[in-house]
Order: sequence, then structure tokens, then C-alpha cells
Amino acid sequence: MIAYKDFVPRQIRAPRLSFNPADATGEYETFGAAVDAANRWLKQNDLKVLQMETVVLPNIWATWEQGTQDSSLMTHEGAMWHQFLRVWYELE
Repeated sequence: MIAYKDFVPRQIRAPRLSFNPADATGEYETFGAAVDAANRWLKQNDLKVLQMETVVLPNIWATWEQGTQDSSLMTHEGAMWHQFLRVWYELE
């Protein structure tokens, strides 16, 4: 059987209405932080990794979405796109 684990840069500050673009987009960890988390997890677990991929999805932090688990994500003008690392591995 196969399984996967997602490593998503955490949201540090949620977006808010503002004329300042930095406020309007929010603040997130770097993609490198997600890669570091994946490296720590892989070091702690003896797994057969099948594949690692960078995934880009819109609006995963929106309150109406279910993050990386949502199979249907809405887009609209000004959609926020987020990248994360997905590790596919084999279960024993």
C-alpha cells in the first residue's frame, strides 16, 4: 500500500484587508522550512520513499477550503497559490 505526507509552510499571519500588499497576502514560512521538516521526518522514520514532489494549489489557507486534503479548490481573480512538498512512501 502507498501513503503520502504533506509538508506545508505554516501560516504565520493570516491575510487581512489592507492597502499594504504584505498585509493583504499574509505571512508564511519559506518553502525551505517545509523541506527541512520533511528531512527531519524522513530521518526519524525508516520508510521506503517512492517519490517526492512539489505541489502548487490555490487558496489552501482559505477558511472555506480543507488545505492540502481538499480535492476541489476554488480559484478567482487574485487567488493565492501555495507550494508544498508531498512525500509518497510505501507502507509495510
